[in-house]
Amino acid sequence: MSRTDEVVDGIRRMILDGRLRPGDRLPVEKDLADALQVSRGSLREGVRALSILGVVHTRQGDGTYVTSLDPGRLLSPMSLVLDLQDDGAMPAFHSVRRVLEVEAAGLAASRMPDAAVAEARAILDQVTQVLHANPVDHDKFIEIDIAFHRVIAAHTGNPVLEALIESFAGRTVRARLWRVLHTEGIEERTHDEHEAIWRALAAHDPEAARIRMASHLLGVEDSLPKPENLDEVP
Repeated sequence: MSRTDEVVDGIRRMILDGRLRPGDRLPVEKDLADALQVSRGSLREGVRALSILGVVHTRQGDGTYVTSLDPGRLLSPMSLVLDLQDDGAMPAFHSVRRVLEVEAAGLAASRMPDAAVAEARAILDQVTQVLHANPVDHDKFIEIDIAFHRVIAAHTGNPVLEALIESFAGRTVRARLWRVLHTEGIEERTHDEHEAIWRALAAHDPEAARIRMASHLLGVEDSLPKPENLDEVP
């Protein structure tokens, strides 16, 4: 284990032991370095690594603090991990996305308040204008697509699930764009599938929501481009 790893592990143990809690200020550099038995340079490297991971954040002139440790913050580095994978891994990503979002649809159907259902409705209502534009704004369509899936994830009552779905959203943009550019009528079909999901959500029917989301995402997987075809995306 490197000295930097020792710092990361030491501060992690301090959090797990309750010696440091969300919002707490870390001890001054000298005291913390002594407690962890590392040099100040190693301590700074370890703190920098924890900052990247969302565990701590430094306030200029005020010290370093433990973050809220909420799942969204801690899982955000996963987006970078996903971005670094090559396109050959895309089918695997979408399979995991389907598992996550099917469960999210079921949970959201039983938990979404009327205001959230109305928010999802307002998102879908933007599609008509997009589809009737000439030319169709494909980027706007994908933006709406992601926003619809995002509002579902936001009302699962599970912040870990929401954070994971958000991590996958950015990684799938290229495949979504390739799909709308190369599949005739796919935007209209996608909109119809979203409408079916919305109706299940509005009816607060978890099983129907799961089935509709599964059907939608299986269709997405079936139309995934081969990795070499993604070079055609502008």
